[in-house]
Amino acid sequence: MRLLRACRDSELTPFTSVKYILMSRKKAAHPEKLYTHPVRTRVTQKAYQRLEKLVGKSDSHSMGEVARKILSGQEIKVFAIDASLNAVMEELALIRKELRAIGVNINQITRSFNQDRAGAHRAFYALKVADLYNKVDEKVERLLIIISKLAERWLQK
Repeated sequence: MRLLRACRDSELTPFTSVKYILMSRKKAAHPEKLYTHPVRTRVTQKAYQRLEKLVGKSDSHSMGEVARKILSGQEIKVFAIDASLNAVMEELALIRKELRAIGVNINQITRSFNQDRAGAHRAFYALKVADLYNKVDEKVERLLIIISKLAERWLQK
């Protein structure tokens, strides 16, 4: 109903205004970059499977996008997962979790230390924090060993 009222007010027929409203879109900033010409082709099963693999492993979202990049000579970024690093990544995640837990413990001890106004237990809290910092030192040493091994592996010349 609103559309018909708008048509009467603007002296347009209902059909032209519907077409105008439904078909309008913003003009492209760079019309020369629009895909205006369709290209169709047939490929063998083997070629199609290779293209499907590229779609799955690359940053492209469709078969058409991969084909356009190949035809225009653009770079296709293929992502590969190295399964040999799974154990290393699990260990790094575990160390991160342990360091976070130690940090939470240090924060709790620090809060208790600051709340103890009399100072009776301050030495106890200081010893607990020192022990936790020793654990942090062990974890950091382990991290440095892992990182140096990764650096040797990935930064070879």
